[in-house]
Amino acid sequence: MRFNFRSIKFRVWMSFLLYAGIIMAVMWFLQVFFLNNYYEDMKIKETENTATQIASQYKSGDDQGFIKKVRELSNDDDMYIRVDENGVTVYPSDVSELPYTNYIATARTLLLQSGYKSVSKSIKNKTTSRSTLVYATYLDKNQTTIMYMISPLYPVSSTKKIIRNQLVYIMIISLALAFILSFYISSKISRPITDITKSARRLADGQYGTTFHAEGQYTEIQNLADTLNKTSYELEKASMLQKDLMANVSHDLRTPLTMIKSYAEMIRDLSGDNPEKREKHLQVIIEESDRLNVLVTDVLELSRMQAGTSQIRIASFNIKDTLDQLVNPYHVLEMQEGYKIQLTCPAEQYVLGDEDKIKQVISNLLTNAVKYCGQDKSVFINVKHWGKIVHVEVIDHGMGIKPEELPYVWERYYKSSSHHVRTTTGSGLGLSIVKEILQLHKAKFGVESKVGKGTTFWFELEAADKPAEEEKA
Repeated sequence: MRFNFRSIKFRVWMSFLLYAGIIMAVMWFLQVFFLNNYYEDMKIKETENTATQIASQYKSGDDQGFIKKVRELSNDDDMYIRVDENGVTVYPSDVSELPYTNYIATARTLLLQSGYKSVSKSIKNKTTSRSTLVYATYLDKNQTTIMYMISPLYPVSSTKKIIRNQLVYIMIISLALAFILSFYISSKISRPITDITKSARRLADGQYGTTFHAEGQYTEIQNLADTLNKTSYELEKASMLQKDLMANVSHDLRTPLTMIKSYAEMIRDLSGDNPEKREKHLQVIIEESDRLNVLVTDVLELSRMQAGTSQIRIASFNIKDTLDQLVNPYHVLEMQEGYKIQLTCPAEQYVLGDEDKIKQVISNLLTNAVKYCGQDKSVFINVKHWGKIVHVEVIDHGMGIKPEELPYVWERYYKSSSHHVRTTTGSGLGLSIVKEILQLHKAKFGVESKVGKGTTFWFELEAADKPAEEEKA
């Protein structure tokens, strides 16, 4: 089996093993190398604690209690205790044979020479190679009563050997468990990543719509799979939109080009010498050329905005003047076809934005509203000032848009299933351009509609003060 030494699986595996090895090494070092020193320090602290208890009992003045306490602690802590007052042994009471005479003499010498209240020392027997802890302390302020405590330090070599053998077994078992556990966990982590990588390769090869599965219980990997699933969906959607765009653009280009070619041939073959027919045919060619120009302009404009190369110039302008300029051309429709365009806006309402781009937004929304305005042929444009926000809405009373179609109204070449009153020509990109422009402005926008009631398109811009140059004028 060949390992990838840079893989997550291998590195997690090795990390677990290294961690287990370090823990074993620390345990081995502490138990084996520190055992002697630790044991001796512990014995000294235990002796000092015992001495403190005895000294406290001695100061109480209760001789019987004192003797009882010394005997009790001597038996419990496995140590020999002797108390001398003015050089006379008062405990133990049987002084016919006193053990540890040499150790006590050494302890007495150390105490008298040190000038301290208590002393302790570990003395090694050269014959037996065993050590004994000797401890001496004064029990009174006059330093006439001395307590000696003798405690053998039992050899720890056998204990070290036992511990060493135990550690060998513990180390083998721990490393084996760490090996198995780390291999399992590393495999558990790396398997879903490997599966995601395989799916990602299919996605990179153009298989849009590939589904990413994240088996396991790891939140981060599940989030990665969810993100990639969304990416796959968006790529599939973008691919379909691209195909639809090419198909629709090709179709829209073919129709006017065919008309232009056909009428140009008619002028050449039939109506070249007939001024009246020639003018009609030329007018058709001009109209189809204009249609081509609108389509190409909208496609280029949308492409620039989506590519991020289209720039906006933010400035303060009076949206009332902008709306008046846009509504005026529709007065012809009011007179000829009975349309009603009603504008409600304060006399002066300044906003921050790119005026030319906002004109394009309102123009596209107005054209769309006129196209779908319904039998009453009424379109309403309302401008409302809400604090720091200016809310603009374009309302029609047409057939409305079905709820399931609302999320797609901003898509390229979207066509509502609702019938519209007025036949208009357009590129089919109007609402897509509206969306891109408003996103460039970081403006809020949306659409609300009820079937049979009508539709409201709205957007919001930041309110602005009147420019200083206009105030001076």
